[in-house]
Amino acid sequence: MSEHPSDADVAMRAAPLLARAGVPAPFRLEGVAGGGNNRVFRVSSASAPVLLKVYYRHPDDSRDRLAADFGFSRFAWDRGVRGLPRPLASDAALGMAAYEFVSGGRLRPDEVTEGHVRAAADFFRAVNEQRGDPQAAALPAASEACFSIAGHLECVERRMERLAAIDAAAPSGRAAAAIVAGRMRPLWGRIRGAVRATAGTAVDDVLPAGDRCISPSDFGFHNALVVAADGLRFLDFEYAGWDDPAKMACDFFCQPAVPVPRGHLPAFVERVATLWPEPEAFVRRAALLLPVYELKW
Repeated sequence: MSEHPSDADVAMRAAPLLARAGVPAPFRLEGVAGGGNNRVFRVSSASAPVLLKVYYRHPDDSRDRLAADFGFSRFAWDRGVRGLPRPLASDAALGMAAYEFVSGGRLRPDEVTEGHVRAAADFFRAVNEQRGDPQAAALPAASEACFSIAGHLECVERRMERLAAIDAAAPSGRAAAAIVAGRMRPLWGRIRGAVRATAGTAVDDVLPAGDRCISPSDFGFHNALVVAADGLRFLDFEYAGWDDPAKMACDFFCQPAVPVPRGHLPAFVERVATLWPEPEAFVRRAALLLPVYELKW
């Protein structure tokens, strides 16, 4: 929905969807902060509260955020993964979905522990232990999925080109343009050259299907809630889908909102590496790509 309907209009449109999610009438919507471009509501009624998500849509953005989010959640939940809110019902035409409402707190950067990192690795493992399921093939490619070293480099190069287009004549752009031209571009040139030299002729090799992962995408503690009873719940899978597992690991340790201490990287990688036919190849690929994603983030 690209327009911004009133809460009353959202409630009227969502009523059939919420009925399918088990929400009896009457119900009340209360806006929840932190939904990014989406509108998010807590739905209160005589039954347990439900979360209603009204997904952001824009004609210039072809990504189907609802399909990725609900599809990943449904796939994981139906296969016994419980580290996420239960998906209840969705309506593609309306751009809305209903999920279990999870009460919990956000982690602060200084609160991230080895146990939290292990829980994240175990969540990723639980989803990907099911990647051979026939239904997994129906999941889309993740947003900005990359399946070759060259693909990773091209993804970051596109970001650099957008940064290079900053208007240096504008007062707000002068300092940013100077940083891009004077520091980021030269650093990116060195990183890109080193990665290409290390990859050699394998730079264009496509990652085999068996070495790919079902990525939560944008995976990190900024998209997690601490639930007192039984640990963490991960959420917001709008960019999820098939991807390179090395990219998932790099993104997890590079996202800036709730930084994960780099000292946990070896244990995290070791914990998920055995999912792949050649664990050592995954470890090497993650190490090779880490500088690329450090600069991207």
